[in-house]
Amino acid sequence: MTPIFITGIGTGVGKTVASAVVTEALQADYWKPIQAGFDDGTDALAVKDLISNTQTIIHPEIYKLALPASPHIAARQEGVNIDVANIVNQQPVTSNQHLVIEGAGGIMVPVNDDAFIIDVIERLQAKVILVSRNYLGSINHSLLTANTCKQRGLDVLGWIFNDQYLDYEHEIVAWSDYPKIGSIPFAETLDKHFVKAQAAAIRLSLQQLLL
Repeated sequence: MTPIFITGIGTGVGKTVASAVVTEALQADYWKPIQAGFDDGTDALAVKDLISNTQTIIHPEIYKLALPASPHIAARQEGVNIDVANIVNQQPVTSNQHLVIEGAGGIMVPVNDDAFIIDVIERLQAKVILVSRNYLGSINHSLLTANTCKQRGLDVLGWIFNDQYLDYEHEIVAWSDYPKIGSIPFAETLDKHFVKAQAAAIRLSLQQLLL
């Protein structure tokens, strides 16, 4: 089984949509070990509603926290300590070839007083897909994220971009030296048909990167 960790350059960049697209493209299992905030539903339920294939298993969260905040703050409010070892030990055992793991926030979001999302990625020995949303300032945020991945020696498969703003995806790809997996266009309505179409668009490039 190959774990694929979906992380982003920040909060609200479209990790859940990208996770649904990658999950659908690979008919992978899906797991979000840390959910912070669920008044509008969990990301796992969102992915379940967006995929069409019947092979995917949606695995339950390890930590499901009510406050929509950084995981370490949400956990502190509930008197919970997020233990990275506990996440690693409870990684789903599945016969599926791929497991898509969605992170919380960006790569340097703290999960407790000592560890960050990047530490979770390392401990899970996962390959990484970086999600960048096109907005003013995202070049800086994208390259900072890429440089941190390189410093820690993560196995980064490449970029998925969300939305359209000017035309600098190719520059982020060139400067980071990580390939582009695909671009998800802005959509007024996100549904199964949209995700299925986006999954078909990236399936081949994603499969080639995983060879």
